[in-house]
Amino acid sequence: MSESPGARAPFLVRGWRLWRAALRGDTADFTTGPIGQAVFLLSVPMVLEMALESVFAVTDIFFVAQLGADAVAAVGLTEAVITLLYAVAVGISMGTTALVARRIGEKRPDEAATVAGQALWVGLLTSLIVGLAGLFFAPDILRLMGASESVVDIGSGYTVWLLGGSLTITWLFVINAIFRGAGDAAVAMRALWLANAINIVLDPLLIFGIGFFPEMGVTGAAVATTIGRGCGVAFQLWILFQGSRHLSMGLRHLKVAWPVMGRLLRVSAGGVMQFLIGTSSWMILARIVAEYGSAAVAGYTIAIRVIIFTLMPAWGMSNAAATLVGQNLGAGQAERAARSVWICIRYNVAFMVLVAIVFLAIAPSILGVFSDDPAVVRHGVECLRILSLGYAFYGLGMVAIQALNGAGDTDTPTIINFFAFWAFQIPLAWWLAGSVGLGPRGVFIAVPAAETVLALAALWVFQRGRWKQRVV
Repeated sequence: MSESPGARAPFLVRGWRLWRAALRGDTADFTTGPIGQAVFLLSVPMVLEMALESVFAVTDIFFVAQLGADAVAAVGLTEAVITLLYAVAVGISMGTTALVARRIGEKRPDEAATVAGQALWVGLLTSLIVGLAGLFFAPDILRLMGASESVVDIGSGYTVWLLGGSLTITWLFVINAIFRGAGDAAVAMRALWLANAINIVLDPLLIFGIGFFPEMGVTGAAVATTIGRGCGVAFQLWILFQGSRHLSMGLRHLKVAWPVMGRLLRVSAGGVMQFLIGTSSWMILARIVAEYGSAAVAGYTIAIRVIIFTLMPAWGMSNAAATLVGQNLGAGQAERAARSVWICIRYNVAFMVLVAIVFLAIAPSILGVFSDDPAVVRHGVECLRILSLGYAFYGLGMVAIQALNGAGDTDTPTIINFFAFWAFQIPLAWWLAGSVGLGPRGVFIAVPAAETVLALAALWVFQRGRWKQRVV
């Protein structure tokens, strides 16, 4: 790191210097030096990156909510489908982060750049498939999710734009994973800040037709999102080929390297399946809630966006754990990797508990900001309060799972996700909502129950320590 705080400097001065270093992305070797300092330098930009992503999610639904319950339902059902793409993109990103971090830890940056090139190709091919499906089958996709004809009419344009622009989603995830794996978390932060800032500005302009902008309704939200993400991807590519502090990529790294791509796909496959299981579970939960009307879906959608607002920063801390594990294993320092994870767990759980207390106390006020429909607010408040009961376990489970992913062990978290979500959460939600007669409340209860099971299983596997011998 170019500016290291002196041992005798006052606490606030040292903290300020570390904060500036983290935001600037000063060069640091995360395999040496104080572990707490490494966690701080890496996690601050990752947490801030995800914090603005969470602001985007809440801002988006705030403006769409002004159009009524059908518009919110269209967004919610489309997002439930697009989470399948997120699953693939995040899965590829997990494999990318693990391999790039391992090569950087081994002091082989040129091989890390080759991994990056293969990741771009995989992301491109994935996006073409999803984009074509969205362009030709958007109304059918909404109907499949249980949307009424009024929701299909108002939301088809939103679905077309969001799925059609899937390349911006996939590459935004994948390229930021490259930067995170390399330890250039500040670059990833700036890319997402740019993408989301543009989206936040364009959202009201395109939704409501302010000034010379066309009034596009809910479709305008998708157009704004796609433009914002596209600008973020352009910025990422410029930095990637100009060269960041730890990784520099040239056109030669775009040449297909089949052994490297095969290794990337093998590691990513577990990540893709892991997130497909989790996100398809969310999609099925949304489908169950849809049986109880647009107000239930709207309340559920708003509450989930608020939940995402707080989960994203926690996810940033988890990403820091993945990078620290990958780089330290590459440097042959497994015990340092384990200590880094425990520090991340303590920070994450403390943060999540504080947020849960806030949600339990002022849930009606939060939901009232987004909707004045009593039925929507009622469902949303119930969802927010019930889900917040599992926040401590969310924080723990996120870090433990990402630590395994960072080690390149994406198979074990996949198995854990399968049992927690498909074998436990979905049947429980269906039974509580239908057979027990709890309706949407039954779906809400199933979420923290499943996340608790997942967190305890992940912690048990992490403590066993087999991930320390993982070779990628």
